[in-house]
Order: sequence, then C-alpha cells, then structure tokens
Amino acid sequence: MISTFDYIQKYPSRAKQLLGISYEQFIDLINCAKQCHEEEQFKLEQSKVRIHRRGGGRKEILSIPEQVCLCLFYLRQIPTSEVLGMLFGISKTLSNDTFHYWRKILRKILPASLLEQVGNKEGDLMIVQEILTSFKLIVDSLEQPIDRPSDNEKQKKFFSGKKKQHPKKNQVISLPQGKDLIDIKVGYPGPTADINSQSRTTNFIC
Repeated sequence: MISTFDYIQKYPSRAKQLLGISYEQFIDLINCAKQCHEEEQFKLEQSKVRIHRRGGGRKEILSIPEQVCLCLFYLRQIPTSEVLGMLFGISKTLSNDTFHYWRKILRKILPASLLEQVGNKEGDLMIVQEILTSFKLIVDSLEQPIDRPSDNEKQKKFFSGKKKQHPKKNQVISLPQGKDLIDIKVGYPGPTADINSQSRTTNFIC
C-alpha cells in the first residue's frame, strides 16, 4: 500500500485536500520545520552527556518530510493514532509521539493570530480591539469530524446533528480576503454554530 506521503508526492495537486495547504506551501513548511528541528537538536546536544558517538542509536523510520506530513495530516483529518500509524507504516505509539513533537515545532514557526499575540498584554489588547471596530471582519466556522466516542455522555457532547457526525468545531475571524488572521478558536464540541455568539450578529462584525 502506498504511504500518504508518497501519494502526495505522486499527486501534489491533492495536497490541499489531504493536508489543508498547497504542495508548494507544504515544501516551504518542511524547510522551515527542518531548520527549527535542527536548532532544537543542536541545543539538546550542548546539554547532553553523550555515551554513544553522535549519529549512533536507532535510525528514524520516517524522514523529516514524512514526519511533518504526518503531523499535518492528523490536524486536517483527525484519524486515530492507530489509523495514522497504519497510513505511515509505523506503530500507533510512534505516530502519537511524532505528531506531538512536530506540533510543537510547527507552533513555533507559524505566526500566531493577532489577538493571540497581544492576549497577555491587556493594554495592547484593548487598543487592538478598539482599532478593529473600524474594520469589517469575516467570521466563519467549520467542522472536523472525529471518531464517535464510545462513552454515551461524550457522544452527546460532540454530536452536531449534521449528517449524524461527531465533529469538533473551529471558528476563524479574519480581515476581508483573509489578509490578516484576527482570531481562531479550535476544538470546541457541540452543535453550536458560533463558538462565541456574542462576537457575531451577522456574517460581518462592524
């Protein structure tokens, strides 16, 4: 069976459907992630008491591009760790560890939303919120289906009523044409269409 990474290499036009970004963006992200990874490994080497020579030990099963692909694929498709491992030819434990490692790397290199950047500075946050009142903001929400929880109470919590799915809800707020990302809410359960109904009265906030 062809791996997910090899499939994207063979059919680059389908990268956006599988990973959420274009193939060109995927390649650029790999290069940035690899550089950040090497910097992190260099810092680790400086503090490590080495027993084996550098380069020794167990070799990585997946290449760096494959590991980045795994992380993006999970964020886009939300499969179980077992399915994720099967698609990339590794164990579910390794697929879980790989995802969490590269999630932290991607979090460092990808820009934060505007409100997240000023969220810890109350004065700056108030100024930004005041400035934003003069703009029209686009608010959109989307669903990411997940496996139906086995627990009945969790099923009720995540059931959306749409196509009998159990999704997580995400909400994105941006300036027109998506030029600047204002805020993102990710991973909210339940049937509510708008994560924060107070922030949205129509398709635009004036």
